[in-house]
Amino acid sequence: MSKLFIGIGSNKGNREEYIKRALDHLDKDPQIKILKKATIIETEPEGKSEQDKYLNLVVEIETFLDPYTLFKRLKNIERFLGRKEVHEKWGPREIDLDILLFDDLIIKGKNLKIPHPEMHKRGFVLQPLCEIAPEVTHPGLNKRAKDLLEDLSKEHESNQVAQENQSAHQETQSSQ
Repeated sequence: MSKLFIGIGSNKGNREEYIKRALDHLDKDPQIKILKKATIIETEPEGKSEQDKYLNLVVEIETFLDPYTLFKRLKNIERFLGRKEVHEKWGPREIDLDILLFDDLIIKGKNLKIPHPEMHKRGFVLQPLCEIAPEVTHPGLNKRAKDLLEDLSKEHESNQVAQENQSAHQETQSSQ
């Protein structure tokens, strides 16, 4: 039996209802057992800011399904709940179900990539993941989730300081 983590997000329509219905679909699947659910958090959208905020969480599940079969089931749940296939990166969506980690597998397929290729850069993934599994290790980076979140926080702080320094420098230049 495999243990894995799925990221769930929604920022279109009744976000809470989409998440509840996605969890119900996972819960009713006899080949999937939900072990833990993180608290739902509200976050700003990534990339395109001209859209509503997201609700995000992470769930830990157990399954005998292989990664590709599970991926197909998640995509079927998304379609059943009304998600349209739009090829707009970071666009709004009714529901998004992403396999984040699947045991210690590394898969680099055309449509399926595990670990999720962006998870280590996303606080909205790492924060709920750390709530339920801070010690889980990212097999590609060989780092625990809590260390990835700490690295991301440090990077964010460093970027803020750099922006503040640049603003102060520009103000000094314009006043001279």
